[in-house]
Amino acid sequence: MESVSEQLYVTNDQSILGGEPIITGTRTPVRAIVELYRMGISPEEIPTHLPHLKLAEVFSALCYYSDHMEEINEYIRANKIEVDSALALDE
Repeated sequence: MESVSEQLYVTNDQSILGGEPIITGTRTPVRAIVELYRMGISPEEIPTHLPHLKLAEVFSALCYYSDHMEEINEYIRANKIEVDSALALDE
């Protein structure tokens, strides 16, 4: 079941990423945009890294994050890949 958030371009659908907030019509989670932003990439540059997104979708995701920081931070923590674990997979 899909549900639309108060942000125009953000939705969640239980069948996509277990209901994690995503950009409508994509499988791109809000957390991916937030993580790029936290790395110092400006909102205007993010569509360069995620070319299927429009700038309005990026800003909508950042606005959603502003209103739901704890929720998105939890998704970021849950999906964090430890460097040691990632290196072990390569061996």
